[in-house]
Amino acid sequence: MVKEEFKDIAPFDDSEFKEKMATLVTEPGFEHAVKYAMPMVDYPIFAQQLLTIETKDEFQYKIMLPFLEMLAQRTTSGITMDGVDDSHRKETFTYISNHRDIVLDASFLNLCLLKNECPTGEIALGDNLLIYEWIERLVKLNKGLIVKRNLPIIKAFKAAKQLSAYINYCHTDKHVSVWIAQREGRAKDSNDVTQESVIKMLALSGNDAIVETLTTLNICPTTISYEYDPTDYLKATEFLCKRRNPDYVKSQHDDLLNMETGLLGFKGRVHYHLSPSINGMLQNLVGITDKIELFSKICGYIDKCIHRGYRIFPVNYISYDLINKTTRFADKYTQDDIDAFDKYLDQQLSKVRLDDVNDEERQYMREMIITMYANPLINKLIAEEQA
Repeated sequence: MVKEEFKDIAPFDDSEFKEKMATLVTEPGFEHAVKYAMPMVDYPIFAQQLLTIETKDEFQYKIMLPFLEMLAQRTTSGITMDGVDDSHRKETFTYISNHRDIVLDASFLNLCLLKNECPTGEIALGDNLLIYEWIERLVKLNKGLIVKRNLPIIKAFKAAKQLSAYINYCHTDKHVSVWIAQREGRAKDSNDVTQESVIKMLALSGNDAIVETLTTLNICPTTISYEYDPTDYLKATEFLCKRRNPDYVKSQHDDLLNMETGLLGFKGRVHYHLSPSINGMLQNLVGITDKIELFSKICGYIDKCIHRGYRIFPVNYISYDLINKTTRFADKYTQDDIDAFDKYLDQQLSKVRLDDVNDEERQYMREMIITMYANPLINKLIAEEQA
């Protein structure tokens, strides 16, 4: 049983799983989502199957695993992982990754872990994504833990302390791993940098014992590489909207469209790289008393691990050369690759639903998408030079 102080953010206990699932299957929104994602499914039969499940682990093995395998088959050219070893089967980790997709970052990580016979972890998700009550219910049935967003300062600090204490509790009492993104929100330009506030939050539960607290969490920097980002044109659209109006804010409809597109859009090859735990590096920081220096070094190290772990595809090499106006990586791609990428960009930009986009703005969006694909290689080169 989860402690009462964590009930509002923690996944549901297995003891309440059947009750919560019984409510979920009656939700019209959930039924619509299931039929949209799996049009061949007979919903009444599927709902009856869900009602026979008793635990979160059983739900992941019987429902989520086959669903994710089907999704991987339909929307990717294959998902691979390296860096996994026996420690991932025996120990708990805090997987901190770059943030590519609202729904699938942790879901595909769990798929890879399951295929490698490793236990899955709990997934930290912002409550801004829980647009409907049934989404929150589904998330908490699928090992999701809630991150409270957009609170006034005092409430935000209390929420951060609660989340920090809960993640620590996951390791020390529940003995389960946790996944969390390295920053709030996706890096729209794929320039993945760890947000210091995330690491500060993780350290909060130990008061001033920063190194000791983070060591308990066994942080594993995790790199996610997509050959193609199906939401790239949506990110480019957002860049243009902010360029037109600096006060532009995405709507809930935009968030749903991003989730939908990320879930069902084509991603090409997808690769996960698990770096070793940062605990060895943390021991070298024991004598540092300046918190600014300490957090800067920790974030910088996590960034380097994530950047070194990128799997680089021809589109990344092409984009690097286009951005830098070089032929540095011309041996990494062919003219056919260039033509295919050019066609891909045209196809993606044709999906933009904005009024009165002129030629200059369309070129701006094209350049922003190219930048998204160049940045992982740019950061990987810098990280490898610093090795």
